Amino acid sequence: MSQHARHLAFGGDYNPEQWPAEVQDEDLELMAEAGVTLVTLGVFSWGTYEPERGRLELDWLDATLDRLHGAGIAVDLATPTAAPPVWLLQEHPEILPVSRTGQRYAQGGRLGWCASHPVWRAEAERIVGALAERYGDHPAVTMWHLGNELGGGNRHCYCDVSAAHFQRWLAERYGDVDALNAAWGTAFWGHRYTRFEHVLPPRDSETIGRGNPGLVLDFDRFSSDALLEHLRAEAAVVRAHSDRPVTTNFMVGTGPHVVDYARWAAEPGLLQVTSTDHYVHATDEHRAQGVAWISDRMRGLRPDEPWLLMETAAGAVSWQPRNVPLTPGELRRNAFSHVARGADGVLFFQWRASAAGAEQFHSGMVPHAGRRSRTFAEVVELGADLRAAAPLAGTLVERARVAVLVDEEAGWAWEAGPKPIWGYPITELARQAHRVLHARGIRVDVVPTTRLADLELYDLVVVPGVFLMSTGTASAVAAVADRGARVVVGHLSGLVDPTNRVVTGGYPGLLRELLGVHVDEQHPLLDGVTVAVEGGLRARDWTERVEADDASVVARYLEGPYAERPAVTRRDVGATGQAWYVSAAFDDDALGTVLDLAADGLGLGPVVPVSPGLDVVRRGAPQGSYLVVLNPTDRAGEVHAAGTDLLTGVTAPSHTVPAGAVVVIAEELGRAPLAATRRT
Repeated sequence: MSQHARHLAFGGDYNPEQWPAEVQDEDLELMAEAGVTLVTLGVFSWGTYEPERGRLELDWLDATLDRLHGAGIAVDLATPTAAPPVWLLQEHPEILPVSRTGQRYAQGGRLGWCASHPVWRAEAERIVGALAERYGDHPAVTMWHLGNELGGGNRHCYCDVSAAHFQRWLAERYGDVDALNAAWGTAFWGHRYTRFEHVLPPRDSETIGRGNPGLVLDFDRFSSDALLEHLRAEAAVVRAHSDRPVTTNFMVGTGPHVVDYARWAAEPGLLQVTSTDHYVHATDEHRAQGVAWISDRMRGLRPDEPWLLMETAAGAVSWQPRNVPLTPGELRRNAFSHVARGADGVLFFQWRASAAGAEQFHSGMVPHAGRRSRTFAEVVELGADLRAAAPLAGTLVERARVAVLVDEEAGWAWEAGPKPIWGYPITELARQAHRVLHARGIRVDVVPTTRLADLELYDLVVVPGVFLMSTGTASAVAAVADRGARVVVGHLSGLVDPTNRVVTGGYPGLLRELLGVHVDEQHPLLDGVTVAVEGGLRARDWTERVEADDASVVARYLEGPYAERPAVTRRDVGATGQAWYVSAAFDDDALGTVLDLAADGLGLGPVVPVSPGLDVVRRGAPQGSYLVVLNPTDRAGEVHAAGTDLLTGVTAPSHTVPAGAVVVIAEELGRAPLAATRRT
């Protein structure tokens, strides 16, 4: 969590209020056996802290903190604002969010509050202040956990209070209403506004799904900012009473995300620790790569410091259609995949599986079966392994040579208003590029557009479906090729500006000059239809009518409406720079062929020689470097690197990694200098 951490944090959400005293006594015994070092406390405890207005019952929390501290277990103390108490919702039902259809949600869920409502803000600040004043300097509390998965249940609120807040937000953003009209193109359908007070959130109407794209995008931005205002307010209250670091758990996934995590993470001084939740999907055919993808996305938010995995599952979750448990050994591999990619701790939801309540069949570190279970045995093993791997704490992940560019607002813009192909998962294109490179053993950094300066560090930059693009982003992408590196731009990139207006003059909009192509027509393919492309490739879902004005044709369409026209192009820039354009949607094999061509001669590959299928990442610091090697395959593999496996103590010139296993190699001294592990 910090560059000076002495261990990798290990533990999970702890909810002792759900259990009798004898179970709580057993908890400390089992935590000691598992090697737990950190627990998150009080995420959903407001109703227990304050069973009725003004009557705080905190003696049990005092005793819990003292007992945990006495056992050497640190506490990430949560503000309980994820779950307003029932009495508050009964007193003030107006703080409950309103759906797009105008229905006010009922009590019974979580995050049942409107981020714009002043009554909610005052109540939240009151309970946060009471806890921060009482526990701000408690020796058990090493970190504050603000809320929980902000936006996960209340991303949007369409109530009148939110509408008024949105109008003020628009006035600040645009200055005058004519600028808003110009940005949104409200002349279409005659929807010109004369006052900001006339603008309403994109509520349902007879034009459902056809709202103004600029309005819909700005409401997404506003909703993220409204939640950010709430986060700032909680942070300010905590800091008035405590000097401990604060965090909030993101939900970094494929996207589009519920809020703009890249911009939240970039706000100076707001979060001293960045953290995220991650749960694998049982139907994901590429689960191991999915873990790597989420970790690479998370690290990309603040690559100069470690982060924290705040929640993951020790077994099955409870919210998928079929909730299958993790396979034997998967818990360990997933944990070390996150650690390999920069996590300084692994926490689970939750410590003990609940016997009652909405998530009673969500797994825990201690499942319903208790100590006598495969899950708890694997938890104990993982705790020992993380203790052995403690030297990784505080180190940084070695920079990759390849970057994938992502932008949250681009995903929102694509989903705002009708498009040539409806329901097309444009944000999956970034994960696809990562997946194709990961399968080749090529490490990837995921770079958000909040960190455009970082693009100068890479030899290859992939721009997959970045639909919305500013001139600054377009210039940063062009600079990649100008300095002699390579950039690969995928279809549906650069088509609209930050107001969600189409960049006219031909596609791909702001990137036409860089790529040396002109596209006048887009042709989505009907479901199940594919067309042949040179090189044994087949396009699916998407094709374009491309003219190569100042670019070489790498591959042409062989059939379909654009037969004989370019499908993939390359423009040479200067002595060594290249700008590639991929106008078609491809499956993984075909995209891999194109990326192989684009990367030809760069010498990309694993950081050290390994058997096919092994995943290897280097973390380093001035005192040394470490390789984390994961084997998700069903056969043993080899990693050719000299050093000592921290998990077994074996020192050797190379190491065997059994099927499904993990090794953590402390490399020979001098292997990774500081310059290789830190950004400049």
